[in-house]
Amino acid sequence: MILEQILRRDIGCAAYLVGSEAAGEAAVVDPRIDMVDEILALAAREGLRIRYVIETHNHADHVAGHHQLAARTGAAIAVHEAAGVAYPHRPLRDGDELALGEVRLRVIHTPGHRPEHIVLAVIDTSRGDEPWAVLTGDSLFIGDVARPDLAVDGREGAGTLFDSLHRHLLGLPEGTLVYPGHVAGSLCGRVSNRMTGTTIGFERRFNPALAIATRPDFVRYMSENLPERPPNMHRIVELNRGPAPLALHPAAPMDPAAARRLLDQGGQVLDVREPASFGQAHIPGAIGVWLDGAQFQNRVGLVVPVDTPLLLVAAASSAAARATTALAVIGYTNVVGYLAGGIDAWRAAGQPVAQIPSMTVAELQATRERLQVLDVREPGEWASGHIPGAIHIPFSRVAAQAAALDPQRPVAVICGSGERSMVAASLLRARGRDDVRNVAGGMAAWRAAGGPTTAGA
Repeated sequence: MILEQILRRDIGCAAYLVGSEAAGEAAVVDPRIDMVDEILALAAREGLRIRYVIETHNHADHVAGHHQLAARTGAAIAVHEAAGVAYPHRPLRDGDELALGEVRLRVIHTPGHRPEHIVLAVIDTSRGDEPWAVLTGDSLFIGDVARPDLAVDGREGAGTLFDSLHRHLLGLPEGTLVYPGHVAGSLCGRVSNRMTGTTIGFERRFNPALAIATRPDFVRYMSENLPERPPNMHRIVELNRGPAPLALHPAAPMDPAAARRLLDQGGQVLDVREPASFGQAHIPGAIGVWLDGAQFQNRVGLVVPVDTPLLLVAAASSAAARATTALAVIGYTNVVGYLAGGIDAWRAAGQPVAQIPSMTVAELQATRERLQVLDVREPGEWASGHIPGAIHIPFSRVAAQAAALDPQRPVAVICGSGERSMVAASLLRARGRDDVRNVAGGMAAWRAAGGPTTAGA
């Protein structure tokens, strides 16, 4: 049996190639749109013909690659009969099995995250009839379970998920290997563990969600401290259910004059350079989200309009190309082009630039009585320790809640490391505040320097 995991750690996605070396047949489970070439190369290397492309559910956080894989291999797309998809497919039901030589993929219907959700028990009949592994999609993660509020009322979904976990998944042999559809970085759950596999027995013993014995207690637990919903989720779900693939188009280079016309017509600048370079000089009104920082797509999705024409500013054309692909993964098809020559070309053309100065934690400590300290981390981070007297607004809500800040006092923006704070500072700068500073190193540097903190909500 062959079982290969394909990872994208940007937003914590995992896909799988599973099949039989002897039969030369395989299935692909939960492929992302930007994994297609890698999966095809892997199958070719192993001498495998892809017979099935299986979706465990209609994904809400990324655009799937089932259309592209099916078109390039002739494979059948398989998804649960309740998925409501508009493309030709093999409808799956609980208990169905897909045969790949000696390997069997047994469908287990596990609603909760979404009504159509399935997991796949992987059985190698040459070894026995018990599952060797289970591909759990967005039901059971490592140290966590999937959020229940993306398709139905969260309490209803949580109750259904409890039933699915306890009636089906936890009944598997404890040595069954667990391979989830998401790892750390995903908004589809609260998973923070960076491991990529586990076992049913280990999760029974150590997963806090599975330690909850009653349905009402589980529902309460699953209603607390969920991350922000994938902001573009309804659009992504419809793209994944739709009859046609999402076309990937390269971003076109634009000179400063063409870029200026785009902006004058209502376009938005997304600057994907690292925070220090963005702070030193950027196009006025730009939103700065670092391409190589953590959670690039999720952060863009939370603060950048999905329907506004986008102009990318990057350190190089190759970075603009990577950003375009990364944005397509979350359904952003609105990238018109990128600024050829970057910010240097813009400045050389006589166009204006804006700045967001950085400050050290020592400078913050010396001047914080004269500043508004704006902490843009998530509520759990804030509650675990923040600067006394700071104001708390998560970075994704800064644009909507900017009026809560005192217009007469300068703002020092801080997060965990200096990445989200620059996103938030760019949102404030774009709204006309020129008294914004970004705290380099964030709370990690503040604690390392012995700065005082207070805990609590």
